[in-house]
Amino acid sequence: MKSMAGGTPQLMPVLSRGKHRTPRTGGCFMEFASYLAGEAWSDHPACTHPMLASLARMVNDCTSDDARSRLAALIPSVIGLRGGDERVGLLLALRAATSALPVAGEHRQHALAVGILTCERHLGRLEGRPPGDTPSGDTLSGDTAARSRHAFAQAPGTEGWAREFIGSVGLRSRSRFTPATAESILRVAVQGIAEACIPDADARLYDLLAAAIDDCAGLLGAVVDRGGQEVIEHRPRQYRPHQFRQRRFRAVADNARFALLRGSYAASRVARAAREAAQVPRNARDLPTT
Repeated sequence: MKSMAGGTPQLMPVLSRGKHRTPRTGGCFMEFASYLAGEAWSDHPACTHPMLASLARMVNDCTSDDARSRLAALIPSVIGLRGGDERVGLLLALRAATSALPVAGEHRQHALAVGILTCERHLGRLEGRPPGDTPSGDTLSGDTAARSRHAFAQAPGTEGWAREFIGSVGLRSRSRFTPATAESILRVAVQGIAEACIPDADARLYDLLAAAIDDCAGLLGAVVDRGGQEVIEHRPRQYRPHQFRQRRFRAVADNARFALLRGSYAASRVARAAREAAQVPRNARDLPTT
């Protein structure tokens, strides 16, 4: 635990790498989010989209110890960002890949370039665009396409290699973009930034997570404000942590009650079987007299 000034409670967990059983040993980014959301202590809380939570855990673990505390300012922004939009994983993977491509090592640049082209293709399919069609600049695909072109321009040769690779192995036959695919792209991108030979790796990881949060907020209909002003947030399926706690308490109580009943029933059956086997009288009046 760590004492902090500025009105922050003294018993808040310190951001650290990895998973923690209790707040006493510290907490990672998403464990802190579960704490603030009123959920059970977990690094996989229900208050945040699973793919955004995965990116937050990776950034938390790959950021240096000296710079990790800066991430704490972003924690409240991820609470309530959840939904079933299929584009979330694509946008986050694109954001991470385009951020890492210019600075990652060559062995990772090829994988990131293939990931960018794959995400663009699937995003166009979800928006109903025919293959090879150039998206307009005022659409979601147009914004991501401009970011991809900028990233490819900073890493010459990677786009051509990726297109040749996709054509040779026939990746276009795969019609689904799974969460595992998105998570693989996120992992390669975050590790590529963290291990790049650059002086501002921690700052790039922070900017990546902040931009990813803004992408999710815009897609899922939430307003994120970090200027200290009060805003009204519109989020589908508003999260209510007290309802989660009530349901969890009822489930635990029902399980405990069932266990007690089952134990009592089992004990009575065992006692009855023992009496019958030994033919023991039930009370002293039945004992034979001598």
